[in-house]
Amino acid sequence: MSYARGASRQKGSAGFILVAVLWILAALATLASIFSIYLANTAVSLSVNDNAIQSEALVFASLELTAYQVSVPKQAGPATGANANVPQRLTRSDPNVPPPPTRGDFSFRLGRANVAVNFISEAARIDLNFASTQLLANFFAVLGAEPQQAEEYAERIEGWTTRPRATSTLVPAQENEEALYRAAGRSYSPRGAPFAHIDELSLVVDLPPALVERAKPFLTVYNGKQQVDVLDAAPEVIAAIPGLTPNMLNTLAEARKAGADPQSVDRMLGVLPLQGVVSIEGGDTYRVQVRIRYDNGRQDASEVVILTGLADKPYRVLWWRSGSDAVSASPLQPAFVPR
Repeated sequence: MSYARGASRQKGSAGFILVAVLWILAALATLASIFSIYLANTAVSLSVNDNAIQSEALVFASLELTAYQVSVPKQAGPATGANANVPQRLTRSDPNVPPPPTRGDFSFRLGRANVAVNFISEAARIDLNFASTQLLANFFAVLGAEPQQAEEYAERIEGWTTRPRATSTLVPAQENEEALYRAAGRSYSPRGAPFAHIDELSLVVDLPPALVERAKPFLTVYNGKQQVDVLDAAPEVIAAIPGLTPNMLNTLAEARKAGADPQSVDRMLGVLPLQGVVSIEGGDTYRVQVRIRYDNGRQDASEVVILTGLADKPYRVLWWRSGSDAVSASPLQPAFVPR
């Protein structure tokens, strides 16, 4: 009897130990599974970060090459003296200095990626902060709005940027603008200052969202002037310019196809009456589109607006957007052959 009871206790102990071992093995398997998932997620995270760092470096390289292409050329230094053979930077006011290109494209290979870059002066777009009400109204009409509606849209944009007077009460026009936003149930009022970003256009009351999306690729807040460069502007922008006659449009189209220089276009157009709206030169601000294709098939893209012509640095970034669809909405391709 005692032997049987001892054997029973031994079997019970063995069974308990076996269950404990099984639990420990299950716990270890769970920990191993969790650790493998953690390692996989960490690897993916590091890979994503590494890809982002590579793309950012390639975009910066593209911006530096663009800034170099649009920079003022250098001339050789004096033949004698301490500065002999030292390149001296010319200024754009020098009569013999050709104007910088207003658009262009190039490509290069760096690391394990091929990069395609194209750039265009921001002067080819309509600046929301400087454009006249008539130009904006014509532009919305070109995009399909009824003439009366187009004028109302332009007035709403003017109302958004109009600065309130420094008095205790608003003038009637400003009161009406405030009332429109309250009636529309908006929790905000007109900015009363220049647009900070092109996406801010969607905040303006009464502007249809579909029209805003169609208009964005032709608008900017970085041109910094009322004039539009007609040698690089899209047809939708050119068609909106007040006072540009059909004969002028035909002359301009032929000049762009032939790659005529700005001075000859100025003479052909006789743009003196259009000086407040029409320009035949770019500026210091450029929109740069960068398309990256890696050897493993991965693709990336960025669109960046830069300011050049600075004294302390080659360029400054004003706006940056990245992603596979970053360059899909911008009309950088010319309607005519560029100069």
